[in-house]
Amino acid sequence: MSAVTEKTIETYGIENWGADYFGVNRRGNLIVRAPEDENLTADVYEIIDDLQKRGVDTPILLRFPQLLFGQIRKLQTAFKKSIREFEYQGGHLCVYPMKVNQNRAVIEEYLKEGSRYDFGLEAGSKAELYAALGLEQAKDSLLVLNGFKDRDFVKLAFAGAGAGKNVVIVIEKLSELDHTLSIAQEVLDENPDANLQMIGVRVKLYAKGSGKWEKSGGEAAKFGLTTTEILEVIRRIQEAGRTDMLRLLHFHIGSQLTDIKRIKNAMKEAARTYAKIRQMGMPIDFLDVGGGMAVDYDGSRTSFESSANYNAREFANDVIYVIKTVCDDENVPHPTIIQESGRYLSAYHAIMVTNVQDEIETVVEDLTPMKIEADDPQVVRELYDLRETINAKNYREYYHDALEHREDLFQMFNLGLITLDDKGKGEVLFWDVCESADQYAQQKKYVSEEFDELRRLMCAKYLANFSVFRSMPDNWALEQLFPIIPIHKLNKKPTEYATLCDITCDSDGVVDKFVDLHDVKHVLELHKLEKGEPYFLAMMLVGAYQEVMGNNHNLFGVPNEADIFIGDDGHIIRKVIYGSTLREMVATVRFDADQLHDTYRRAVMRRIKNGELSTKEGNQWIEFYENQAESYTYLTPNGSAK
Repeated sequence: MSAVTEKTIETYGIENWGADYFGVNRRGNLIVRAPEDENLTADVYEIIDDLQKRGVDTPILLRFPQLLFGQIRKLQTAFKKSIREFEYQGGHLCVYPMKVNQNRAVIEEYLKEGSRYDFGLEAGSKAELYAALGLEQAKDSLLVLNGFKDRDFVKLAFAGAGAGKNVVIVIEKLSELDHTLSIAQEVLDENPDANLQMIGVRVKLYAKGSGKWEKSGGEAAKFGLTTTEILEVIRRIQEAGRTDMLRLLHFHIGSQLTDIKRIKNAMKEAARTYAKIRQMGMPIDFLDVGGGMAVDYDGSRTSFESSANYNAREFANDVIYVIKTVCDDENVPHPTIIQESGRYLSAYHAIMVTNVQDEIETVVEDLTPMKIEADDPQVVRELYDLRETINAKNYREYYHDALEHREDLFQMFNLGLITLDDKGKGEVLFWDVCESADQYAQQKKYVSEEFDELRRLMCAKYLANFSVFRSMPDNWALEQLFPIIPIHKLNKKPTEYATLCDITCDSDGVVDKFVDLHDVKHVLELHKLEKGEPYFLAMMLVGAYQEVMGNNHNLFGVPNEADIFIGDDGHIIRKVIYGSTLREMVATVRFDADQLHDTYRRAVMRRIKNGELSTKEGNQWIEFYENQAESYTYLTPNGSAK
């Protein structure tokens, strides 16, 4: 591997956040490694080329189910080793929270691999439960039901028991317990030998999580029962003679938990609560530690909000050790630990690839040859002198002078003292001075803050063919960082500094914060755009939450999607699912495409009748308009992969 390629890998931090799944080949293309054999790789640039030859354009969401399998095995192996090391007497199971990514392809692939370890599902709504009941799960796996529930929700849960599923209704409010006990009695009246649902209770812990979702835990949390409410649940269950149904204690202190110390504190409190309830004679044997296991998006291994200061084995060790210690101290059995780590399991498997459509000019460029005339305004001539004489010794002083001259330029224009042509000359000269000052500043060992700001101001704006609101909504809403990297040219030094703009008509549709090992970068190192050549970027680790949280801003729909298998001969495209069409997207806001066609057709026919359009021209417009109904909502890419 060349020195340039190694430097590029370091620039983008692939080895820091990639979890050994991603790399760069000799051609300078991004590759994805099969977790079962690192020698099996797929070239992402070749995949896009293959898809485009089939008529599938970017943006394209690539799924690699093998990476989902790899994360499942990592998690299961970590807990298996910890259980053996600490001689823990309970077991470990996982339930995948469907809210993280309800896509059928994700759920079915998860169950395919997870069923080997009796991993199950978690549903938090009636719709998710409805879907889960129609899926095949391992016989001994669980279906945990969180979220607020009405009577129909609870009855649907009992329908799961009718299908032989191990359903756990987690009580979030006391009214849910009333529904559960009432329906249980109805079932027993019908069939005294019926197997009843399991009941769980979610405890509201004093301990809080860390990171952006810290408020999910603590006394002011949305979910969870107080100590008094849990005691009331126990009293009512005892009164109903149904203590056999209470099997699970649940807690959740937030998503993307960045700090392992916070996790250990929560484990201690939850384990102590479990022990006390167990000592009251309740047959609880499952302790659901919730989700929150973090993904190290920036690779820094810190408690920064887009990172995590622990790995899977360290997480498992702390969970097992803390719970075992408390249980041994309280002399109660070790419970089976349930996890809901959906982000950790699914983030890595999906990559959003799109093309850079164009560049939005930030710095004013001289589009025609510029001549400085003797009668040009003094401010223009002074800017010209700055441009011609700036050097490594005076660049800071000249930059400050240029800033003052620019203010004078705008004031004089607003007062009508200079022409539009004069203003244009002055702007070009100002940015030329800034560009030179930036180049000299970057050569210094230490770059002052003002020149960091200048670099951000002068950086290129690459117009990427996607919607931030659809494909990376957490970046827009929460400033969540995702690794972004070209899928090719990685054996060439990136020479441009850029931010990304999406194609929505919204000024918030930008990506201007990027992962870095030591800080957050405000510009991304990219390659210069070459006319007629495609340039593709990959938004990495977008498999958790981004699809399900994405919205239809500007009616940009779901992107094209491809399911990729990594084999001995590279990639195999197992399935292609085409993205939203214009017809489908207007239907989401209650428009009917056929009615739109009728209205448009009548408008064109009126113009033909009035002699404003020829019949041929009018029919061509009608045909073109109606054909657009089945077209992709995104732009046609410039160039194609070769």
